[in-house]
Amino acid sequence: MTQKKVSFYTLGCKLNFAETSTIARKFTENGYGRVEFEEPTDVVVINTCSVTQLADKKCRQVISKAARTSPDAIIAVVGCYSQLKPEEIASISGVDLVLGTKDKFNIIEHIDELKNKLGSSVVVHSCEIERVEEFNPSFSLLDRTRSFLKVQDGCDYHCSYCTIPMARGNSRNNNIGNTLAEARKISEQGLKEIVLTGVNIGDFGRTTSETFIDLIKALDQVEGIERYRISSIEPNLLTDEIIQFVANSRSFVPHFHIPLQSGCNDILKLMGRRYQRQQFENRVKTIKSAMPQACIGADVIVGFPGETDELFSDTYSFLEKLDISYLHVFSYSERRNTKAVLLPDKVSPKDKENRSKKLIELSNKKRELFYQDNVNKQFDVLFESQLSKGKMFGFTQNYIKVETKNNKQLINKTVSVKLSGLLPSGNMDIIFTNI
Repeated sequence: MTQKKVSFYTLGCKLNFAETSTIARKFTENGYGRVEFEEPTDVVVINTCSVTQLADKKCRQVISKAARTSPDAIIAVVGCYSQLKPEEIASISGVDLVLGTKDKFNIIEHIDELKNKLGSSVVVHSCEIERVEEFNPSFSLLDRTRSFLKVQDGCDYHCSYCTIPMARGNSRNNNIGNTLAEARKISEQGLKEIVLTGVNIGDFGRTTSETFIDLIKALDQVEGIERYRISSIEPNLLTDEIIQFVANSRSFVPHFHIPLQSGCNDILKLMGRRYQRQQFENRVKTIKSAMPQACIGADVIVGFPGETDELFSDTYSFLEKLDISYLHVFSYSERRNTKAVLLPDKVSPKDKENRSKKLIELSNKKRELFYQDNVNKQFDVLFESQLSKGKMFGFTQNYIKVETKNNKQLINKTVSVKLSGLLPSGNMDIIFTNI
């Protein structure tokens, strides 16, 4: 009997990658062989994002490509886009199964049911998001030398531009004991680094009467894991206690990604954010005081309704002076059923594009300055399995990307190096010190 095959395509955040990996293991446990997305297959699973209109468009393109590559395959679309717009996805040619937030982890059962209904209409399983209470543990495995570990899901913050609470429901999490068990599974596979992921991970403990600081203190004791990264944490939830713990911990690295979204208090208020820029600036100063070489990244949205040229300049000046290392820049995208859709004073696409370019240029300058500040310093680099054009790559504790000649013996190894200077690629050249 020929083995059934399945392929996957993931759009969006680290959390989606963790969930796709967990769903993939369910298929493997049920006798499927995993193949690359570009190969013909029996089942295609597309895990979607719906943060922006661009993400929606990309999803439709991926569905079309899957239908061309595997015209007889069952195409299942899951994730945030599926929860928010199930009927829209069901109308796309080639789609057989649409699963919302509550049903995506039961995909095997739905696939089995669908096999008896081929030729009929698209099967849609969506739900009232308010009724979603389950937390489904997830982590990625064998994708790289690091694993994305889901520690929290959903969000109780209702920012005026965001659909995530509508797509994923209220904040919820596993308890610390079960989360440690997931981390140990990752350690047993020989992976050295875990990235903590979720929608709002600083809110960990809402459903178990625990706290995020309790979680990271417990994770720090898991044997075999050399590094933890905190993928993204709200500035109002990043406490002094968390910062000081990271500064002195065994395995948490000096790398923070903190969503800012705007450097203008008037826009932050319109966005429904729970802080002002002074609090963000304070968090950056506290981190740098405790960990001078820390890498700090920030998310910024340009073109939010009401953002005039003057208010954008205010944001730019704030960011220019801030001691951060890089930016993730997004153009505001209208999302149906959000409060921001109703706001006046829309920003033109051209202005959004120009502002985005300016902040990307600023980000490049900040990253280069951060890298230059670390030249001639010694760090531990964890090398990844990624190989390209005779080169391999790795990251320091503070998230500086280095490159060297391919050497498979270095994969998933931590090596002490000296950073010797920038390469034309923008990565760091290195000198090995203990290889």
